Formats: sequence, C-alpha cells, structure tokens
Amino acid sequence: MSNQAVLWIGFTITLCIMFAIDLGIFNRKTHEVSFREASAWTAVWVALALLFNIGVYFELGKEKALEFLAGYTIEQSLSVDNLFVFIMIFSYFKIRKNHQPKILKWGVIGALVLRAIFIIAGIDLIERFSWTIYIFGGILIVTGFKMAFGKEDSINPDKNFAVRLVRRFMPITKRTYGDRFFINRQGVRAATPLFLALVVVESSDVIFAVDSIPAVLSVTRDPLIVYTSNAFAIMGLRSLYYLLANVMGMFAYLKLGVSVILAFVGIKMLLGHSQYSFSTQFSLGVILGVLLISILTSIVFAKGKGTSSRTS
Repeated sequence: MSNQAVLWIGFTITLCIMFAIDLGIFNRKTHEVSFREASAWTAVWVALALLFNIGVYFELGKEKALEFLAGYTIEQSLSVDNLFVFIMIFSYFKIRKNHQPKILKWGVIGALVLRAIFIIAGIDLIERFSWTIYIFGGILIVTGFKMAFGKEDSINPDKNFAVRLVRRFMPITKRTYGDRFFINRQGVRAATPLFLALVVVESSDVIFAVDSIPAVLSVTRDPLIVYTSNAFAIMGLRSLYYLLANVMGMFAYLKLGVSVILAFVGIKMLLGHSQYSFSTQFSLGVILGVLLISILTSIVFAKGKGTSSRTS
C-alpha cells in the first residue's frame, strides 16, 4: 500500500468518526452552541489538522508537510470572509441561534462535496491547459484588490439565483417551524426560511471555492494535500463561527490581511514557472506573517478604540 493510500484511508476514517461524534452525537439536538463548546471543538479540529500534518511529514516528507500547512493556513484565513457572510445570512433570515447549527451542519456536508468537485476540475484544467494557471492567478489578485478596496458586500437573497429557483418551484413559509427545513401545509410541501438560508449558504460556498481552490493550488497540486487541507478547515468552520461571531469587530484589519494573502498567492501562481518563483517555506512565512501582523494590529486598534471611548 502506498503512503498516499495510507493517508487517504487515515483521513477518511478520521473524518467519518468525527462526523459521527460532532454532528451525530453532540449536535444531534437543536441547541445554542456556547463559547466554551465552540472553543473546545475549535481546538479539537486544529489539533486533528496538525496531527494529520505530522502524518504527512512522516509518510510524504517535509516539503509535502509544508504544503499542507500552507494550504490549511490559507483556508483558515479565507474562512474569516465566510464568517462575515454567515452572520449576514442569519441576520437577514432572522434565524435563531439555536437553529443555526443545523444549517451549518448541512452546509459543511455540502461544502465538502462541492470542494471535491472543484478540486478535481481545477487540477484537471491546469494539467490539460497549463495557461489556465495564469487565469487563476489573475482571479486571486483581482479578488484580493476588491476585498481590500471594494465596498462591503451585502446579502440580498432575493437576487440569488438558487433562491429564485426554489421560490419558482416550491412555496415558502413566512415564518420558521422549529428547526424544520420543510413542512406539509394543507397537503402541499413548503420550504421554510431555514431551507432558504441553507440554499444561500451553499451557493455562497461556490463563490468561496472560486477563491480558495486556486489559492491552495498556488501552493500544491497534489489532490491529497489540496482536499485534506480544505476539509479540515471546513470541518472546523462551524465551531470557529460560534467562537468568533460575537467578536468579529475586534479583527478590523484581518480582512485586509486576507486580501494581501490572496494577492500574494496570485502572484506566486503567475510566477510559478519562472526563475522568480517562491519556495513553499517562503510562502508559508509570508502567509503566517501577514496573518499575525493583521491580527495584532486589529487587537491593538480595538484596545485603543476601547480606551478612547471610555475616556471620552
């Protein structure tokens, strides 16, 4: 059995066990996730990702381990943008906090399937048409620029194609019915606002994948590394949302840092076949450095703002 096969099997078993424990046992019933619970699960998913990274190191070597760590770090940093969108979606549909976990649970499952499709398609495109790497690099640079200097995006589900498609073929209730996605109303099956929120979450992940998959492909084109780094970040996204949802205002400069990372990996992709290409070690250092600076700057800024508001 090859080393790649061992890691695929280990990853699949780990994912299945954690799905059963996290989604099947602890989050089987509708409940509001506490800060303590979110902290514990965030720590668990980060620890599992790092343990898998150690496995990659011993099975595939140092370079692959660095690629996984860089890919995972990129995905975690891009998750911040996802969190802002989740907050806006739940606010728009007035989804109660104890009903949000169910939407995110199915959102995670859908995202894992979508990312697999995008990864296979992305790698196949680059292998068949090498010039597409420049398109991906350009997309990342433009996205980073728009994130840094563009207007803040707002959520308008009425203009969402998937939502309009659901509305066309199925009646929608005006209020929620517990944590149910569908109800039978006078013999007619109708969708609830919870299902519409899930549709927006899933369709938003398609947009996120357009950024995140090329970003990881700038580091590696190994399907194992690309998918597992994506999957571990996605699986930890739910707990990270509950952990940071109430303190997102503290990270004012984190989005700017993410935009710099996107632009950097876009440039790395464009220079991939030239003599000026960046090594994985250098890329990882830049990514971690930008994240650290943006987080520290945000914290200092938040403290300074808090101090000035108390003295005024």
